[in-house]
Amino acid sequence: MKFAERIKNFFGIRRAVSEDFYEELADLLVEGDFGAAGAFSAVDALRDVCKREKVSETEDVRKALAVILEERLGIAASPNTPNPNDAGLAVVLLLGVNGVGKTTSAAKLAAYYRDRGKKPILAAADTFRAAAIDQLKIHGERLGIRVVAHKHGGDPAAVVYDAVEAAQAGGGDLIIADTAGRMHTKASLVEELKKIDRVVSSRAAGVPYYKWLVLDATTGRNALAQAEIFHSAVSLDGVILTKCDSSARGGIVFSLAEELRLGVVFTCDGEKYGNIQTFNAHEYAQNFAGLT
Repeated sequence: MKFAERIKNFFGIRRAVSEDFYEELADLLVEGDFGAAGAFSAVDALRDVCKREKVSETEDVRKALAVILEERLGIAASPNTPNPNDAGLAVVLLLGVNGVGKTTSAAKLAAYYRDRGKKPILAAADTFRAAAIDQLKIHGERLGIRVVAHKHGGDPAAVVYDAVEAAQAGGGDLIIADTAGRMHTKASLVEELKKIDRVVSSRAAGVPYYKWLVLDATTGRNALAQAEIFHSAVSLDGVILTKCDSSARGGIVFSLAEELRLGVVFTCDGEKYGNIQTFNAHEYAQNFAGLT
């Protein structure tokens, strides 16, 4: 049974709102990748609200839970995003381990902003994998978007540097850089990302610059460990959550907000270019609580 169905079933059964009820709910939230500390903290807050407001019906408890969940997401500042109406250059750096959907997310972002009037340039800075370079080139051809790429094994920072130069020469106004993601615990990769970060900060000084981590929503608590490593390396600005279908438990979003103060920028739930949505905390909390 999918987690969303389990939440709906839990609240769908008429039962007394007792201490056992709250304990079972806390356990369910932990299973939903909420994190033990966050789950028990949220349930404690829920218990207090229900006691204070004399809430006794399970449906009303569910609504109160959704409000608390939305408040938890509000702990993280809403990430800024490139403004399609701004004429100046902006840079988006996508980070994350292999397999989370970085390259596809780069293409989706490019399509999203192209459709809103921007002129994106895709930078193939994952030079470690020849397939990633080729994949991004294919996306570029399909979308009619320029791709800046070097040969396999080249310097990723040099790719980003050339993309910035191309944009500043009039070739575009939004750089979306795909980066390597092999073994996110490996020191060499962290140093590589720091070098790219320095290049953007110096070569494109003063332009809006966004560092977004791409996470697979189905990987659970491991996603938090990935976020901690990348956040310590380059100070992330936000998260793109991929594979947000019924197989994702989804509680990791609350841990990112509470433990790292990281907010979600976009969610993706399919392979088509249009399968990308801006994150809405209210809708997400309502959905997680099984109200939609």
